[in-house]
Amino acid sequence: MIERARIRRYFKEYKVSNIVAMIRNSSKPAKVCQDRFDRKLVVITGATSGIGYYTARKYASMGANLLCVNRNLERSEKLKKEIELTYGVRCEYYIADLSVLKEIHGAAGYLLNLDQNIDVLIHNAGVYYTRKQVTVDGLEKVFVVNYLSSFIINYILLEKFKRQKSGRIILVNSEGHRFAVWGIDIDDINWERRRYSGLKSYGAAKNAQLLSMLVFNELLRGSGVTINAMHPGAVRTESGKDNDPVYKWVKKNIYDKMLKSPEISAEALYYLGVSKEIEDISGKFFNLTTLEEPAPPALDKEVANQLWGLSIRLAKLDEFLKGAV
Repeated sequence: MIERARIRRYFKEYKVSNIVAMIRNSSKPAKVCQDRFDRKLVVITGATSGIGYYTARKYASMGANLLCVNRNLERSEKLKKEIELTYGVRCEYYIADLSVLKEIHGAAGYLLNLDQNIDVLIHNAGVYYTRKQVTVDGLEKVFVVNYLSSFIINYILLEKFKRQKSGRIILVNSEGHRFAVWGIDIDDINWERRRYSGLKSYGAAKNAQLLSMLVFNELLRGSGVTINAMHPGAVRTESGKDNDPVYKWVKKNIYDKMLKSPEISAEALYYLGVSKEIEDISGKFFNLTTLEEPAPPALDKEVANQLWGLSIRLAKLDEFLKGAV
């Protein structure tokens, strides 16, 4: 259970002005970067549809080579052929289910052993469920895909990025982190003692991702590598496609008709990955390309440190690193 003292503190830290800013920022267009990115390597998770797909096309159109970490082999091969034929760049892929620890470890190990620098790493893969789903490792699926997978990959690649002395890590986060109004419950990450809520679990996972960014930013300080998070705008994605028929009908016939094309997200992700205007900015949250203050629970360094230790244990990272030696 979340401590009452923490809830009281968050309550005092909430500001109406931040909510007003969020609403105002949501209507602002993404800034555009015209700089080329020729022969740079960009890694994108979940690149076969939605935001990831349009982001892959955007970077490829500006000369970047791609390495996409996807779940579906057939769609990955289709993307590779499309990108290489259209833009004349390399588009490789690695197949991994980012809800399975062993496969996340495999993807991270593959990236670690690349003999070239990763210039931009975009954590885009995400899911949303209205009912609790449990992974083969016994963990709540939204937490694993939306948070723990990016944590594992960043953790394993940390020293590689430091050796590079350059690079940008971008977390496709969400204003949905605000659904976790009082933050995350460290003692019930798996939603075993609380009633499961799709919105709350999604908010908790996105909140956790922002908390991890605080620690990664400290560890990367002075390295030339930055890490930032962004809300991709109100855009159409395939998130939630595996939910019940009622949800899928509502999404298709109501929600999606009100949402914008993911191309605006791709434009923002290109700006955040390439623009010289923000090359020294790190550890920040953007609403598309506008700097914004996240909710108070996403700025709690004490909880961030607690989550860090828990994440290492849940991800079995000590076991992985021993086996990699």
